[in-house]
Amino acid sequence: MERDRLDLPRSPRRQLRGPSVDAEAFGKVSERIARFIGTGRFLVYMTVFIVFWLLWNTFTSGEIEFDPYPFIFLTLVLSVQASYAAPLILLAQNRQDDRDRVSLEQDRTVAAQARADMEFLAREIAALRLAVGEVATREFIRSELRDLSEDIAEDIAEELEEMSDEGAEGTPAR
Repeated sequence: MERDRLDLPRSPRRQLRGPSVDAEAFGKVSERIARFIGTGRFLVYMTVFIVFWLLWNTFTSGEIEFDPYPFIFLTLVLSVQASYAAPLILLAQNRQDDRDRVSLEQDRTVAAQARADMEFLAREIAALRLAVGEVATREFIRSELRDLSEDIAEDIAEELEEMSDEGAEGTPAR
């Protein structure tokens, strides 16, 4: 037996190619079947089918009876149905898991964007609060105007007093 050399590439293996199947279309059909199998309607149909099968093969005789008492053919039919139903249901679950994964990723992206927007807005509100704290309010301006008007009134009163004192000194007494 000759060992493969590590410095040479392996010879390509021959692959058997089966019929090509559109995975998306097959997945959609399998999901429809899996959804139908999971309904009450399917259970009713299966129950009616089995009851009919049992009654037909129990109460008929001769050539029209096709599956006598141990009902081996019915067992075979139900086994085949179950062997196809299980992989179809698993395929549908896998497709749903893929959709859930994509949806979860989109939700995470949206949540991260919303969080970033909220943080930005919180910073903007904080900046506005600081800016409003530095802006003169109406009450502050009124108090400043009151103080200024009182100062002006005092200055005017002092000037009038000084003028009256100067006028009193400059005028001869009568």
